[in-house]
Amino acid sequence: MDKRNFAFDRVNFILLAIGMAIVVIGFILMSGAPSTEEAFNPDIFSAMRVKVAPVVCFLGFVSMIYAIVRKPKDANTETTEIVKDKKTTKK
Repeated sequence: MDKRNFAFDRVNFILLAIGMAIVVIGFILMSGAPSTEEAFNPDIFSAMRVKVAPVVCFLGFVSMIYAIVRKPKDANTETTEIVKDKKTTKK
């Protein structure tokens, strides 16, 4: 199968996996011991769970959007540009 038919290249998939890992890390930062009816846990309002973790998740989602929107470079376009540059330098 020809590589030109794929919407994503290897770099897109790597960026997508990195973004997904960042989102998972954000959700792990949000998790913790819950409060129960018998005992209140004030840790549920910690800065890490309320401020840092949502920002980490947001950055992960933004990086995933970039990985999806990023246009892969075509190998034929790169070789054509190199040939054009060589022709212009010869003049």
